[in-house]
Amino acid sequence: MKRITTTLLAAFLSATVFSQNITGQWNGVLKVQGIQLRLVFHVSKTDSGFVSTMDSPDQGAKDIPVTSTSFKDSTVIFTVASATIEYKGILGKDSIIVGDFKQAGRTIPLNLSRSIAEKAEIKRPQEPKKPYPYYAEDVKFENKTAGITLAGTLTLPKSDGVYPAVVLITGSGPQNRDEELLGHKPFLILSDYLTRNGIAVLRVDDRGTAQSTGNFKTATTADFATDVEAAVQYLLSRKEINKKKIGLIGHSEGGIIAPMVAERSSNVSFIILLAGTGIRGDKLLLLQDELIEKADGASDSALAKNKSVSKGALDIVIKSTSTEQLKNDLTTYFKQYLKDNPNDKPANTSDDDFITQQVNGLSSPWMQYFIKYDPAGALEHVKCPVLAINGSKDLQVPPKENLPAIKAALAKGGNKDVTTKELPGLNHLFQECKTGSPSEYASIEQTFSPTALSVILEWIQKEVK
Repeated sequence: MKRITTTLLAAFLSATVFSQNITGQWNGVLKVQGIQLRLVFHVSKTDSGFVSTMDSPDQGAKDIPVTSTSFKDSTVIFTVASATIEYKGILGKDSIIVGDFKQAGRTIPLNLSRSIAEKAEIKRPQEPKKPYPYYAEDVKFENKTAGITLAGTLTLPKSDGVYPAVVLITGSGPQNRDEELLGHKPFLILSDYLTRNGIAVLRVDDRGTAQSTGNFKTATTADFATDVEAAVQYLLSRKEINKKKIGLIGHSEGGIIAPMVAERSSNVSFIILLAGTGIRGDKLLLLQDELIEKADGASDSALAKNKSVSKGALDIVIKSTSTEQLKNDLTTYFKQYLKDNPNDKPANTSDDDFITQQVNGLSSPWMQYFIKYDPAGALEHVKCPVLAINGSKDLQVPPKENLPAIKAALAKGGNKDVTTKELPGLNHLFQECKTGSPSEYASIEQTFSPTALSVILEWIQKEVK
């Protein structure tokens, strides 16, 4: 737009802009890492200016107070201080606001219009369509140890018969039974494939997620292991299941949980580790951060600096014996860090908010357990057959460090029935990919590589024949 210098024209345009009306409802779809979130701003005019509220329908949030709303010279600004959100856009003649949504240092393009916002269709060609050529039953069972009820889906080749079975174990973070993330449903694809080929599959909502009860936020990996043990007990109660051929398939954190369960249960006849870890949590996190940052273009100096800062914080966690003291020590650590590096925090975030975010993240029950846990201990006691596979481009659980560590721990315990495979060109989700960066996950249409599915099935068929 050319700059208007004529006083008369400037005054005329200013009056025209002022007459534009922003009251009413404005709709948009925020797209970040494959997730689409509808946002709705409701704007009203008052004697002193404008007031607004914000809805996020896909998160079930309504009437979120907008701290400030301004409109001047075609520029609309919404600020939600409680969530460190700022939206700034230009209202055009087409009644569309073109702008950017900013939160916690991230800037995402977001256009708003009067029209009801529609999500773009996500292409996931591998997802099976009903009716399925097998029996599927929604089930519930108890984890009596934790006093919670777990919900899931049991799929059987047919409603009558006796079948080998597997329990699918999700990765980190609250996951539903399909391990749904970034528009993908890996466990739906995997369970469908296995059941079509004669294997019964039980997949379960994590505790406190979807239809399962319990508190996810206070749980650790060890707690999730008791959920899997309850799932195995449930399969043992079903007449359709061959009780001598029950296996576990764990993805990522699930690959830590499977050996924990197999170590102490004679009812587990085999386990499959999909991008399972073989090294202690702090070492994995340092390696993971370095590889992902490098793939995303970080400089060598930035990589070295970030690694040093992360290692310092992780060392504090490793040495801690009290959560209260840990929080104090981490607070001191990050205060000093910000003093030395005042610009190393997201825009629109105060020092206190930044420190709180770091401290809470590192001191949560799950994170403390994960950082300190070495999976080698459980692996050394696993006596059943094991398949461990990783993608060659997995940046979250890199194969070069983890597969040999898994194999060595199993060998140390005397387990000779072990198969490890590095699958070329696949990422942490077992998608065919370019770089392996998590930023690619959502944009890849494929959910689960057919090659990986085939490797899993063929190995299971060998074990249960």
